[in-house]
Amino acid sequence: MKNYKIVVVFLSAFITNITFAEEVEEIIVTSSYIDQALSEIENPLHVVNGEDISSLASQSLGESIDDLLGVSSTDFGSGVGQPVIRGMAGNRVKILNNGMVVRDVSGLGADHINDIDLNNIQQIEVVRGPSSLLYSNGSIGGIINVVDNTIARRDFTTSETRLGLETQSVNDGDTYNLSYQNNIGGLNLSLSHKDSQFGNFDVPNGAVIHREEEHHDDDHDEEEGDHDEHEEDMGYLANSDFESESTRIGISKTGEWGYFGLSANKVESLYGIPFHGEGHEGHEEDHDEEGHEEDHDEEGHDEEGHGDERIFSTTKSDVFNIEGAYELNNSLVKRMDYFFRDTDYSLIEQHAEGEEEHEEDGHEDEHHSEGPTEFKNDAKEYGAIFDLSNNYFSQKMVINIADEDISIIGAEAFMNPTDNKEKSFGYYISNQLDRFHIDFGIRHDRISRSGSLSHEDHDEEGHEDEDHDEEGHEDEEHEEEIEYFDRDINNTSLAFSLGTDISDNLNLNFGYARVERAPSAVELFMNGPHLATGRFEVGNTNLDSETSNNIDLAFEYQNEGFFGEFTYFKNDIENYIYLRDETEEEHEEHEDEEEHGDHEGLILANYLQNDAEINGYEFQLGRVIDLEKGSLTLSFARDSISGEFKDGNNIPRMIPARNMYSISYSENDLELKLNLKDVQEQDSISEGETKTEGYEMLDLRINKTYSLNSESDLSISLFANNVLDEVARNHSSFVKDEVPLPGRNFGVKFNLRF
Repeated sequence: MKNYKIVVVFLSAFITNITFAEEVEEIIVTSSYIDQALSEIENPLHVVNGEDISSLASQSLGESIDDLLGVSSTDFGSGVGQPVIRGMAGNRVKILNNGMVVRDVSGLGADHINDIDLNNIQQIEVVRGPSSLLYSNGSIGGIINVVDNTIARRDFTTSETRLGLETQSVNDGDTYNLSYQNNIGGLNLSLSHKDSQFGNFDVPNGAVIHREEEHHDDDHDEEEGDHDEHEEDMGYLANSDFESESTRIGISKTGEWGYFGLSANKVESLYGIPFHGEGHEGHEEDHDEEGHEEDHDEEGHDEEGHGDERIFSTTKSDVFNIEGAYELNNSLVKRMDYFFRDTDYSLIEQHAEGEEEHEEDGHEDEHHSEGPTEFKNDAKEYGAIFDLSNNYFSQKMVINIADEDISIIGAEAFMNPTDNKEKSFGYYISNQLDRFHIDFGIRHDRISRSGSLSHEDHDEEGHEDEDHDEEGHEDEEHEEEIEYFDRDINNTSLAFSLGTDISDNLNLNFGYARVERAPSAVELFMNGPHLATGRFEVGNTNLDSETSNNIDLAFEYQNEGFFGEFTYFKNDIENYIYLRDETEEEHEEHEDEEEHGDHEGLILANYLQNDAEINGYEFQLGRVIDLEKGSLTLSFARDSISGEFKDGNNIPRMIPARNMYSISYSENDLELKLNLKDVQEQDSISEGETKTEGYEMLDLRINKTYSLNSESDLSISLFANNVLDEVARNHSSFVKDEVPLPGRNFGVKFNLRF
């Protein structure tokens, strides 16, 4: 839940930040190429203060900012909540840490977490829309930048230690964290550590829906009712546990010449995957023919639908950073900032227990018997920012180079290894002309994607029924052919914004951005079963770059305690890339074809392109009322978005409209916040989608800070999330039926600073 009392959001255009209804601490926006304080930047973005994050219940990145206008989350259990900005997610939304892209593998699967450490951060910056080219290439949806002070740009003036403890009821979870910063011998030292352990989270009774039940034949009807009732009475989501441990250490040296620093970040996590598509779903006929019907009824479906099987992922991220700046102060170049990041990231998905039972029951499946699958990303990114500002213009020139090697190895590998290289050059200029503030930026990106597709050449004799059943798929019967591809893509993007004060109380902002996004490695080279989405996904090596033409128009009003904003945006996207599920008719057409067996019972989905249009609005109105001892803030906000292809069909998994009501009271060191989020029904669906019911999410938070002495204080936060215990589902989630949002949650957080 966020503090809508202080949030007044404008247009997210080129150079961005936020204006608050009340005073805001001067914070340097480290992600922006225009290093300015909040009060000096005309064009806005969302900025969530780190102190506000520290008082919230520990959540995924997406859930932490889910209450911001135009921002939501698509979830896949406790730790997985990928951000959605204006209806777009995945590779269209870039996750940054201190201005550099987080090179994990979240873009390879909906069940992969954004491996970002939210402990002891300064702020989260959210840029909505394609104008975020200021930060990263191809970010048509926007960017989320998590800013910490691990590498200090300014000397620490005092020693500070923080200790934190948290407990939650919904998952019997506990979290502790500590951080320390000090200047020792002229060197700035920063250290932070966090450890979280959450069990399976509670859900309202009846919240879990199992798709496989729809495929049961008539012989299953009697037992199906018992099975339904049993699932409804469980009260928790199996396999939704989450553990994480993170450590950051940094050291820096500053002076009139600039600064130089090093840091090392390590994050390890383990989390259950509450849903994993089954390759034998929807194939009752095959089961019947092989005599599995009785065994299937009796033993094939227990509480989790997979015997006693546990499916989980472990991640490990090691990041090394070098960052610095050098003050040149010559007539051409005022300053040069430089950075380097080396990332070694891995995610291992594996199965445990129940494998013997599957084999005994005749359900031997490669997804259950061939061991783990490892997703790896070895990446290096480096670049420099040259400050060319003069007395007339603020201007920067940027060079950025990145190299990523992505591989998937193991039983569920759905893509061959790929090599991705990016080279970017950008120029950005800003100026105040009388009553108008103008920002302009242009960047050119050269992107190389090298990958391959594997094709099996099946021996016709090897597929006779008897040989196939008795011998299985022997190596000599499947000769693998590999087709290699090299895609070199050149994209040029630009953004422009114009802001002016219409009156003392009313501000207008207009923004235009044309941004090109190259197809990702997954969209190009995917070719295999993706069980997390229950699909057999097929990439398309002929995909062209998406081109977004976005217009934003925003009004902001403030006057004597009243505040409001209205933003309208329209985004025309040429060659919009999407994953299209096959229809029932298409499935039936090729059901008897030999290649159908390669789909392994999963929904066949292909990456296609079509011109699309996404438009919507964001609205907020509120008032701050001064009382005798404190202030009361009332606010109402609404965001709404629609997306259609040019042929009239709806874009899949679009976010439904939301109404957000907020009441907050502040008095000295006391804060009380009550938020109600009314998420409406989503019935504007694409072919193959199902409607999603609306829900109301009521959250409460009380925060009190006690001063222990002049240099230390204790903050206590009490929170209650989903107070109404609503059955809630994110329409943008691939697994909304099987993985609902958590139920009622009570908790407390202690933060000691000294």
